[in-house]
Amino acid sequence: MTEETQPVRPPSVWPAFRARDAAALIDFLVDVVGFRRTAVFADGDLVAHAQLDWPEGGAIMLGSHRDDDGPQPGTAALYVVTDDVDTVHARVSAAAGVRITRPLNDPGYGGREFSMRDPEGNHWSFGSYRGEPAPPA
Repeated sequence: MTEETQPVRPPSVWPAFRARDAAALIDFLVDVVGFRRTAVFADGDLVAHAQLDWPEGGAIMLGSHRDDDGPQPGTAALYVVTDDVDTVHARVSAAAGVRITRPLNDPGYGGREFSMRDPEGNHWSFGSYRGEPAPPA
């Protein structure tokens, strides 16, 4: 495929963060959580850029921690929309070292959700709540 024929993603917001051990975090997010490894650009142990896609839509970017003014490892908080919260919860709950910080629940504003921390300390919430409809433009 040439650049002109590749599908173009619609504009969206992608969380981006850094990790002390980016390769291990990528493996965790793919093997345990269920993200898809779309691109990883690494030089040895240093991950310059990684893109992980969520199967139901959206994506994240991450890389190795660097000594600059960028985000510090373990400080991200992310919300991932999924239609199958119970399956994601069962998968991550069964993995060694996962810390569930909020059990499965049905919040008053709708949906179903739970929260966890990844091995780097980032806070992840998974839920079926897709937000309120956008106001007219």
